[in-house]
Amino acid sequence: MSEVVYDKARLRRARIAVAAVFCVHGAVTGSFATRVPWIQEHASVSAGMLGLALAFPAIGASVAMPLASRISHRFGARTALRGLLAMWTLSLVLPSLAPNLLTLCLALFVYGASSGMSDVVMNALGVETETRIGKSIMSGLHGMWSVGALIGSAAGTVAAHLGSDARLHHALAAAALTALGLVACQGVLDVQAEPEEEAPPRFSLPPKSALLIGAVGFCAVFAEGASLDWSAVYLRDVLDTSAGVAAASTTGFTLTMAVARLAGDAVVDRFGAVRTVRAGGVLAVLGGLLVVVASHPLMAMAGFALLGLGIAVVVPLAFAAAGRSGPNPSQAIAGVATITYTSGLIAPSAIGTLADATSLVTSFGLVTLLACGLVVFANVLRTDGREAAQGPTADAAAPDRTS
Repeated sequence: MSEVVYDKARLRRARIAVAAVFCVHGAVTGSFATRVPWIQEHASVSAGMLGLALAFPAIGASVAMPLASRISHRFGARTALRGLLAMWTLSLVLPSLAPNLLTLCLALFVYGASSGMSDVVMNALGVETETRIGKSIMSGLHGMWSVGALIGSAAGTVAAHLGSDARLHHALAAAALTALGLVACQGVLDVQAEPEEEAPPRFSLPPKSALLIGAVGFCAVFAEGASLDWSAVYLRDVLDTSAGVAAASTTGFTLTMAVARLAGDAVVDRFGAVRTVRAGGVLAVLGGLLVVVASHPLMAMAGFALLGLGIAVVVPLAFAAAGRSGPNPSQAIAGVATITYTSGLIAPSAIGTLADATSLVTSFGLVTLLACGLVVFANVLRTDGREAAQGPTADAAAPDRTS
């Protein structure tokens, strides 16, 4: 085991490489999402059956993510990421091949499991790269994920408009993204475990250090899932808008999040993670209140935009804080990821259930209440008495544990 010193140029290349990995990961999600109607028709499933099947990616991710830290420990971060990212990109072809509900659920379980494991390893590498550079990059990395998702969605929209077979579309996309992912992985840091370091367990509950951090992420992801899935419905049903205006609110929310993430690192470096999240929480609460009291579509659209702006950097900073919260960054990140994936899984159905029992307005009152948690508990993103984003103190040329 040799000690390798990374200079600033090498770290810049590592940052670009891990950003490319995030972009590739997001492009798979965007490519899949645009062809869900084709997949539903091909598998001959009803809307209710499709809703059941679409729960399986989150289930697969939650089950498999604890394995990611052990795989990274066994093979090293670069090799683990190379294999897991390739599994994720290649799994894109599986849902479109499914002929019925059972095979679709199985395909989506594998799709979600490979997504979750690669997600954990790439976030751990993002935290390691951020630490060595000495300034915040996690928000920008998640912004690149959003850029990838938008690119994948745009390509999928073109393919759907042309009436192409999703099996062909996804096979070509998977081949291209796998090649791009393998190239990108060559440039990331290759963090190796120390010989005496104990291997993490195959399966475990989230470590205690991840629970409070995960709770903050839970609040943000709940608001994200609720807004993405229900903002258009809210404008249509509560404010009686057209389908085009309703869809525009969801697009605005997504774009606001993407832009805020790309710009978020500069804000975090200037004000620190805790103050950034607390201020974001205030914006999210104001946005939720605007949605709840809106009497005009523009008020609700502004509210959803503020929600997106307020929660945009929370998950990246939660992963960054988790990566510095204990001796095993991958395990802590897996714990936080499990909690946030669970939030994303239950948010849409929880909003729908509460809306059926009361109203959509009441449902977004719950979203607003949870957004208050960002303001109250932002301080858990502080590490060792410092702002999480200001935590990196390693010199840019510090030695890395590499082989």
